[in-house]
Amino acid sequence: MNLDIVALGRLIPSSPLLFGVLIAIATGCLWMAIAPVGAVRPERQRMNDYVWRPEDDEEELMSEPFVRRALLPMLRRGLRLLGRLVPSRAMAATQRLLIQAGEPGHLTVLDYYGLQLLSALLLGGLGVLIIQRQGINRNSLMMGGVFIVLGLYMPHFWLRQKVDGRKKEIERAMPNAMDMLTIGVEAGLAFESAMLRVAERWDNALTQEFRRVVLEMRVGTSRDVALLHMTERTDVPDLRTFVAVLVQSSQLGVSIAEVLHSQAAMMREKRRQRAEAMARQATVKMAFPLVFFIFPAIFVVILGPAVPQLINMFGAMGGGG
Repeated sequence: MNLDIVALGRLIPSSPLLFGVLIAIATGCLWMAIAPVGAVRPERQRMNDYVWRPEDDEEELMSEPFVRRALLPMLRRGLRLLGRLVPSRAMAATQRLLIQAGEPGHLTVLDYYGLQLLSALLLGGLGVLIIQRQGINRNSLMMGGVFIVLGLYMPHFWLRQKVDGRKKEIERAMPNAMDMLTIGVEAGLAFESAMLRVAERWDNALTQEFRRVVLEMRVGTSRDVALLHMTERTDVPDLRTFVAVLVQSSQLGVSIAEVLHSQAAMMREKRRQRAEAMARQATVKMAFPLVFFIFPAIFVVILGPAVPQLINMFGAMGGGG
């Protein structure tokens, strides 16, 4: 044994390559020993991987249209490259808006910023064409600037519209969903099973969130945390109030059936109040079409036959004078 060690000690100085290999192996073993374990992916990423897992069937993939199979991935890569040019200060707020909008088109933050830059470049190019056609003057420069600003803010307006539309859809669906949840729980179903039953009954933004909550609960998230995640994704005041009451009742040991029954009655009352408020606003909203569309048509129908007589009368008066 001592002879082997002595021979190895004589071999290492005479072979720099072997000495370097041994140093590399030792360094690798040391790094494997002290390196921290990789961070576990968050539950949201695991949920996305579970819900939006890619299809491995090559035949089914090849059956898709060429535009969706080849051009859209290339366009998305280009949008992400453009999105990396945008500062990262507003990424958290944009990510929150995308989540509240239901992640339309499965857009990421980089996709959205790339789309925003692409829209600004296209409309900016249109503004440059206008400047070249009209010459460099004050009006053409102002119009070009308006086109660039419009290109920057058009995706934001679209995203805000998607967020507002999704919130209204959830508000409209809540009373019926609360009634279905109450019926299911009072019939003996567990709360998770009642949410799944409601999700099977309808397909809207609220039932999609119910499915997401159930999936989060099945991967190990507690019910209260999954419900709070739903309120963060939607940012609807009525839903936030319902979840807060439900979480507090579960902590205090109150029956879920009683909470659902009272919340369903409150949601029906709020729906009636919103309908009454919209009915009161109808008279104001009808003023514009009445003044600009209906009244002119009525005047044409009433005064139309008298117009030729008035023209002849004024013509006779002018000829007699």
